[in-house]
Amino acid sequence: MKLSYDRHAEERDTGKLQDWKTIERERFVRALREAKAETLLEVGAGPGRDSLFFKDAGFRATSVDLSPEMVRLCRDKGLDAYEMDMSDLRFPDAAFDAVYALNCLLHIPKAELEHTLRGIRRVLKPGGLFYMGVYGGVDSEGVWEQDEYEPKRFFAMYEDDAMREAVKRVFDVSYFGVVKLSETGRQPHFQSMILRKSADV
Repeated sequence: MKLSYDRHAEERDTGKLQDWKTIERERFVRALREAKAETLLEVGAGPGRDSLFFKDAGFRATSVDLSPEMVRLCRDKGLDAYEMDMSDLRFPDAAFDAVYALNCLLHIPKAELEHTLRGIRRVLKPGGLFYMGVYGGVDSEGVWEQDEYEPKRFFAMYEDDAMREAVKRVFDVSYFGVVKLSETGRQPHFQSMILRKSADV
């Protein structure tokens, strides 16, 4: 996975951001401001375009990614960035007001998702917000044989009800929405979630 993204780092840094992704970021910013959040961790940050957006919006953003090339691009943008596995976050407990994860947790095997979510929950302050966005709407798991990246990437996707159940084991669900990615409504679609760590924990 690391090598796949190293090879496509520059391409992912310069590609056009889809309008729906801009809308998703703005939705989370509104939730962050309502919660008076100040610090944000982006996991699977890629080249750091979203982290820079949050930094420019006034939040203290920290970025982590498994790809050294992605981390380099984050640092080139002046971001506080670290090479780190999102399943093994090396930050203190309750270090952040919020966590943002766009299209990265779909690379986590289903058997390991709860462990990864609990690691994210650990670094959140009580009452902290977690934005999780992934492709889903179908039940699948494995290497995507049609992938143009080499080595080909692993993806795990969930039907909507299964995803709700998976995240509810760890977080309170504040928002769950679906973004249709084609006019025909064919699957997969995008699952958008704003989750919260219980304030009494």
